[in-house]
Amino acid sequence: MSMDFIEALNELEREKGISKDILFEAIEAALISSYKRNFNAAQNVRVDMNRMTGVIKVFARKLVVEDVLDLRTEISLPAAREINPNFQLDDVAEIEVTPRDFGRIAAQTAKQVVTQRIREAERGLIYNAFVEKEEDIVTGIVQRQDMRNVYVDLGKVEAHLPLTELMPNEKFKHGDRIKAYITKVENTTKGPQILLSRSHPGLLKRLFELEVPEIFDGVVEIRSVAREAGFRSKIAVHSRNAEVDPVGSCVGPKGNRVQTIVNELRGEKIDIVRYSEDIEEYVANALSPSKVLEVGVFESEKMARVIVPDYQLSLAIGIKGQNARLAAKLTGWKIDIKSESQAEEEFGREKTDLGELNQDSVSID
Repeated sequence: MSMDFIEALNELEREKGISKDILFEAIEAALISSYKRNFNAAQNVRVDMNRMTGVIKVFARKLVVEDVLDLRTEISLPAAREINPNFQLDDVAEIEVTPRDFGRIAAQTAKQVVTQRIREAERGLIYNAFVEKEEDIVTGIVQRQDMRNVYVDLGKVEAHLPLTELMPNEKFKHGDRIKAYITKVENTTKGPQILLSRSHPGLLKRLFELEVPEIFDGVVEIRSVAREAGFRSKIAVHSRNAEVDPVGSCVGPKGNRVQTIVNELRGEKIDIVRYSEDIEEYVANALSPSKVLEVGVFESEKMARVIVPDYQLSLAIGIKGQNARLAAKLTGWKIDIKSESQAEEEFGREKTDLGELNQDSVSID
């Protein structure tokens, strides 16, 4: 092995961060296998590669015995002492058996080992880079699509976006630039596998973090997200600073911030509601854009009974129950919605002239 090869290993250590000692050990282990395979040798051997010069030597390791039964693995005491007079019985003697043309085999083997280790190191670097981005947003270029996945180029690796993780009626073509949420990063035998989603609630959360500086800075917090991808989402926000309006911060000047997110999600409707420790207020806000007259809380059942004006009942429930379902997901409470007429008929609540509850929320279509 030449000095150029040793210098190449030094360069790999500097550029790729692959330990030279680990490479030497891997090459020596591979050379033992090559020696046994190419020279039909079954004896125990050791390969030594000089760390400074690259010179390779093969040594047969034989047990020093009184009576030799297997010449391949044993050596007599007198023969061993011809090599080194200090040998005793049961010592292991090493005898150089380096083949004349072993250099060619060694060079080929070393190249294969180094190539494999470079590939493994690069996969490791990619895995480490993306495992830190798990549950975060990435931007990539659509490459192709099959019956199960859309394949997205993220630069150093190709990620899988399952068709089941797309929003309804969402289609992409080659070359489209998309944002997606990393749901899982796995280290497989074929290298890092990165799974993406466009329908995960985390995508909505991360988009708000990107678009709203107050969220990124930690002044405004996202307390909960409920999403039915492609149709409607609800997001509950809270401000650590009483002077900062969390709902207004998310909407942005002239609605620019939230509109950017709506555009990214292909027109998905978004309700931004103020989070409250008061469950009555929180449930009322969560049912936006419906108006609410009264909220009754049943702690033991973790259920809230909501009374809405007769003309608001269908809006409160939503198409196929979507608005009520999302409000329940957002708050973590069961929500039973009744109109004023239903409340009067079922449990004798009289209609009053009391106005609707104050609700702090904004709905973006």
